[in-house]
Amino acid sequence: MTKRSSSALRGLATLALAATLLAATASAAAPTRPNVLFIAIDDLRPELGCYGDTQVKSPNIDRLAKQGLVFTRAYCQVPVCGASRASLMTSVLPTAQRFTVARTTVDEDVPGAVTLPQVFKTAGYTTLSNGKIFHFGADTQDRSWSSPAWHSGQSHSTNLDPTSAATKSAAGRSRMYESPDVSDNAYGDGKVAEKTIADLQRLKAAGKPFFLACGFIRPHMPFYAPKKYWDLYEREKIAIAPNRQRPEKAPAGLKGSNEYRSYGFGEYKEGTDEFHRMMRHGYYASTSYADKLVGDVLAELNRLGLAENTIVVIWGDHGWNLGEHEFWGKHNTLNTSTRVPLIIKAPGQASGQKVSALVGVYDIFPTLCALAKLPVPDSVQGRSFAALLADPKQKFRESVYTRYGQGDAVVTDHLIYTSYNADGEMLYDLTKDPEENRNLAGQPDYQQDLVKLRGLLAENQVTASAAKVLPPKPQSNQKPD
Repeated sequence: MTKRSSSALRGLATLALAATLLAATASAAAPTRPNVLFIAIDDLRPELGCYGDTQVKSPNIDRLAKQGLVFTRAYCQVPVCGASRASLMTSVLPTAQRFTVARTTVDEDVPGAVTLPQVFKTAGYTTLSNGKIFHFGADTQDRSWSSPAWHSGQSHSTNLDPTSAATKSAAGRSRMYESPDVSDNAYGDGKVAEKTIADLQRLKAAGKPFFLACGFIRPHMPFYAPKKYWDLYEREKIAIAPNRQRPEKAPAGLKGSNEYRSYGFGEYKEGTDEFHRMMRHGYYASTSYADKLVGDVLAELNRLGLAENTIVVIWGDHGWNLGEHEFWGKHNTLNTSTRVPLIIKAPGQASGQKVSALVGVYDIFPTLCALAKLPVPDSVQGRSFAALLADPKQKFRESVYTRYGQGDAVVTDHLIYTSYNADGEMLYDLTKDPEENRNLAGQPDYQQDLVKLRGLLAENQVTASAAKVLPPKPQSNQKPD
């Protein structure tokens, strides 16, 4: 596909969307249109107080959870950063040919797909992006955002402790952990929070509806956070994963991420209890740092009197293994890698409840369109779960599709199944075995379930292949991160 044909397709999609939106919003009174505050937290699994965790300190996100709804069965479509974000921001499902690597871009993989902020921008909203929303800031930038996507200028591995830089790994990366006694805005995430707060003040003064996206990198590795967040935890009291063995009868296709091995471990030896506690300590400290920054942004939203007419969404782009089965990171289809935190507070909707219905993060796009009374583009494959915000006890999906590498998976109300084709199958009963310790694919009692799950997987794959987008351009081989 040439750049000219890709641009023409994007242009046609934008013109069609603009015509639809003009008709839909012509009679809408601007002051009553809800704002959207869209908060992304990188590598955050549902390890929060509002999800029942007793170790992590996340008071600010927990406070929002009491004001909104906590989705306990939300799943990403690809457990790797860029691909997951591309799928969410377009509501297009992955296939073996698109959304396959961390460095995925929408402009390359689905150039004809309309993006979530593009819908709001075309409808007259001011749309802004701070921090990590798309994996690359330039991806769909002109059509998605009212101003160029803003970044702090720091990478996720910018270190402030000289010892971190001096403790190089064989791959040339700095040490995994650091805890300098610095202010919140010394790292890039703190600057993202400050920029978002300043934007809220400007948007309040402008008086126009807005879609403001705010993306925090932590708790993505390396675990760099100000000292006061490390000090929230006593390392010797941190519980580590009890199931560090490989799942029984796990197929050859099940692998862990090697991303963590690209960093230096300092004085710690991989696989020891001390290493596990250091890694969890770093993840928890980084999570608490992100939680504080979320709290700062939400406090300003309230102070400005914007909260009553603003939809707040907090989401993680995928799950993360914290030493279970000796895995650290994402990059597989285990429940720990694919289940994500999702919290939504919407004006006039239910609050203080947990939603157990199955949803995919690609369903967020049409849901926000429904809440803002905006039309859904033809390229969208998700379904609105807005009805769950009014009645959280409803059912929604029978299954959710997710995939990574050679593994294609579906999750149902209590089962999670992955097919690796020639490398075997994987089935876990999350009710009886929530830690995914025993692969049941070969068990006689689960053969009927297996037949049904294979069918559900095939149906989801057909749906994914039927997306109303052009096929992606050929991709070079890239290592995920």
